[in-house]
Amino acid sequence: MSQYNSKVEKQKLLLEAEKWASSVKSIHAHSLNSMSYDNRPQDTENGKCVTDIEYNSGLVKRTCSDGLTVYFGKELKGEELIYEYQRV
Repeated sequence: MSQYNSKVEKQKLLLEAEKWASSVKSIHAHSLNSMSYDNRPQDTENGKCVTDIEYNSGLVKRTCSDGLTVYFGKELKGEELIYEYQRV
């Protein structure tokens, strides 16, 4: 059975990383159009406010003042997620 130890450990690590990925990294309420990931300047034009929630997975969820929800970034999965989780 010891031939499966590395696979079991890797799966355990992946589950830990997936739980970590769903945690909030930062919350930013603003009316700026200069965020590095922002490709929707119309969301903040004329002083409109948005709330950006950044997750450890790399995903950013934006909620606009009119209730619209937009996502930015690439959600890390698999090996990329494990790498980022171990890096922190």
